[in-house]
Amino acid sequence: MKIIFGSDESTPLTDFINNWFQEAGHDVEKIGHLASEEKKWKWVDIGKEVGERVAKGEFEFGVACCWSGTGVCMAANRFRRARAALCWDAETAKLARKWDNANILCLSLRFISDMVAKEILKVWFSTKFDEEGLNEVHKLEKL
Repeated sequence: MKIIFGSDESTPLTDFINNWFQEAGHDVEKIGHLASEEKKWKWVDIGKEVGERVAKGEFEFGVACCWSGTGVCMAANRFRRARAALCWDAETAKLARKWDNANILCLSLRFISDMVAKEILKVWFSTKFDEEGLNEVHKLEKL
């Protein structure tokens, strides 16, 4: 699976997530502070890049992190076909994928532990969109 992974800080959590991706065999491109010291705390730019590149179809999924997770989520959602969801546990991740066909997972560097991140990542990448909800997802096209 081709994934873009961005964060405005390099932290033990981002290291954990990157290791999880490697162990799962995903093809990951790191951006933001994960790729360049100059991108530290540039959460708007990172969220926008993740959103734009997923929306263009360069990547199947994106994962974006900042201190709260809210900033990168708002920035990523600026693009048509980018459906970013701020998830704080496995259930919100599952429902974002199942009901909203979310394609960008946003996480808080402040509030998510490694254990919770592992649960979120596992369910996010294993949950398929429920086609019965297709009419609901089409409503997002109004945005």
